[in-house]
Amino acid sequence: MSTKTRTFRKGGVGAMMDEYERAVAELSALVSGLSDAEYEAVRDLETADESCRSIQTIMHHVIRARYGYATYIRTAFGTPTERVQIAQPSRADCARMLSEVMAYNEATLEGKWQMPDEEIVKIRMEVPWGVTYDLEQLLEHAIVHILRHRRQIERFLSEPQFRPKKA
Repeated sequence: MSTKTRTFRKGGVGAMMDEYERAVAELSALVSGLSDAEYEAVRDLETADESCRSIQTIMHHVIRARYGYATYIRTAFGTPTERVQIAQPSRADCARMLSEVMAYNEATLEGKWQMPDEEIVKIRMEVPWGVTYDLEQLLEHAIVHILRHRRQIERFLSEPQFRPKKA
């Protein structure tokens, strides 16, 4: 394990943001190590989910979701906001776009790092997939969402059934 000095945010929300950033950094490093051909190749013709056919479509989905989660949180805080629209990212654009969306999420939570648990559970967000989350639950979902898609990309790169296919 690295002994490099890190600065950790204080509080429960701060801890979740630290882990959110870590998950995004791992995903960004994985994608940055790919060739454009690996990134753009169609790998799953069987899925009904159009956002999971290639690494490129997964990254579009992941980046869009980061903005979506921040929008739900901003709305719950009473901060008027519009959902940010993004184009399908090239492999070369992913690191920059992930950095930008994490800055957007950080700005969303700025000043809330040490929010007491009683306040965290009062912040409620109903999301389009039919679940109502409190702030902690939504942030945990956001972190695990990245981990699940990172794992999916790792499977795409290592399992024979996901070798590039002709569309």
